[in-house]
Amino acid sequence: MTIGPEVGAAKTAVRTRLLARRRARPEAERTAAAAAISAALVQGLAGAGTVAAYVPDEIEPGHGALPAALAELGARVLLPVVPSVGHDLAWGVDTGRLEPGRFGLLEPVGERLDPAALGAADVVVLPALAVARDGERLGRGGGYYDRALRHARPDAVLVAVVFDDELLDEVPVEPHDRRVTAVVTPSGGWQALPASH
Repeated sequence: MTIGPEVGAAKTAVRTRLLARRRARPEAERTAAAAAISAALVQGLAGAGTVAAYVPDEIEPGHGALPAALAELGARVLLPVVPSVGHDLAWGVDTGRLEPGRFGLLEPVGERLDPAALGAADVVVLPALAVARDGERLGRGGGYYDRALRHARPDAVLVAVVFDDELLDEVPVEPHDRRVTAVVTPSGGWQALPASH
């Protein structure tokens, strides 16, 4: 774990490297990863009443398969809505209909729920660029999920989704970063991580 004044530069360097690697991944690899990740999530989330998830963009693991795979759960699935102003995610219930929102990200069509709606989720499926084996998560740097997780229940399962080579020994972190309790990778499936801080 890296904490200190150099952490911002370290995060930027790791993000740049990982995003370049994601962009270079062959489409066939991404498609296979999406199928494996979806299957692992559906199995790992069985029995959840409310799941907060997201719609992966074209280079993220799970693209083209989530959240449709989560419909198999029979759970209430919340998807994020990036606000036109500010950094506090709103939420919408997934009905299977998506439309482009801010930054071109797909979001659910319909009623908007306030940021506190995340508190209803038993499980929060999070995007990540990397996850450390101790549960530290590295996001893209916008801070949306760092803010959103303030509304998550203390007992909610936080699971990040990454490619196999993005599960690392450590990632640079700052005091506000929150650990995840599990990670899903294409080859490793659902893996529990240390829950303590």
